[in-house]
Amino acid sequence: MPTRKGSFRLFRLAGITVYIHWAWFFAFLYLASRPQQYSSYGWNALEILALFAIVLTHEFGHQLACRSVGGQTHDIVLWPLGGVAYVTPPQRPGAQLWSIAAGPLVNVALIPVFAALWSASWHLGWNETHPDAYELFYNIWVINLALLVFNMMPVYPLDGGQILRSLLWFVFGRADSLLVASVIGFIGVAGLIGLAIFLQSLWLGILSGFILMNCWGGLKQARALARIAKIPRREGFACPSCKTAPPLGELWRCGKCGKAFDTFLTQGACPHCGTQFNATQCLDCGNSRPISEWQSNAEGEVRSAE
Repeated sequence: MPTRKGSFRLFRLAGITVYIHWAWFFAFLYLASRPQQYSSYGWNALEILALFAIVLTHEFGHQLACRSVGGQTHDIVLWPLGGVAYVTPPQRPGAQLWSIAAGPLVNVALIPVFAALWSASWHLGWNETHPDAYELFYNIWVINLALLVFNMMPVYPLDGGQILRSLLWFVFGRADSLLVASVIGFIGVAGLIGLAIFLQSLWLGILSGFILMNCWGGLKQARALARIAKIPRREGFACPSCKTAPPLGELWRCGKCGKAFDTFLTQGACPHCGTQFNATQCLDCGNSRPISEWQSNAEGEVRSAE
């Protein structure tokens, strides 16, 4: 996954910082210089900029939807394969579903907008007087629709695969839903690899490799969640984010000496090297908060891991 490392800050909007990865500039130059139906390469560049504007709007949909259900929003990183919105929605299937579905819904909302622009350019006769502009509006409409269709494929970690996982979560729980979505993702990515070979598409081949790595990561995470779910839970503590009681055992590892310990027995201090940690990570939702907040949350509702 692309990160802020190797990325440049573009701007900050609504508390969300947008970064662009350095590799994007090479992709832009390559795509903008490819043969096209336009009269000049400048129209190619406008088409690529429109593509990434659509991607950026899509990612903001994820971010704002996550915020609306009480989740944490982080950065957006644009890179040659699209964009990534780093969000931490509450560990509930409904919150996860809305945070993921809001991105494709942005593309759905853009379909009539771009269709209206294309239709208006046709009625104005731009297909004869301004063919480049007419072609650009048509291509933008097609790009938005193609992104929506591709992204809704039920292949993890595409939005369609994550939506499928969220729906399965209601029935099978957190770990099993991720396991099923990852397995389906492996089947889907096999088809994408075959299509990439058939079309001799380097871009599709790279994208398939990215999806394959994320499927493998999802499978490992599902297995880890299943193991954690079977461990007895500690009373008197609850994660401030997901309200789940922490598991018993030496399951936290010191970042300094590398040894495992039970952070709740030592109040966040490593018993081996004495390092004191100000925050403790929840093994269920991944959020890190001070142990004092874990203790105060134990007085409210506490849920066991699914």
